[in-house]
Amino acid sequence: MRSSPPYPLPLSAQAIPFWDLLESGKVPPEYLHTEYVTQQFVERLVHYVLSVPSKSISMPQLSMILEQIDPRQQVFFFKRLKETSPHSLQEFSSLYYGFMAEFHPLLFT
Repeated sequence: MRSSPPYPLPLSAQAIPFWDLLESGKVPPEYLHTEYVTQQFVERLVHYVLSVPSKSISMPQLSMILEQIDPRQQVFFFKRLKETSPHSLQEFSSLYYGFMAEFHPLLFT
């Protein structure tokens, strides 16, 4: 007999339905309610994006998800993408340069 835990499962123990999030374009607020939880979400999003076939995620879908995340976490997404798979930035270059153009003045102040 299985019993459920007496407390809610932390994000790190939950399965995140990334495909559903990409399809709907909505990130549930529980994934964004603290900086730590958002960072964990972004880490897992990077691994999801790198593990699925490249043409299964469109840039507009991914962009809609990233736009809902704090700008610091957007930069973190691309940083982790680059650290995890340096060659992947070629595939995501249009998205990368689109987001980084917003931060250009901030990066050099």
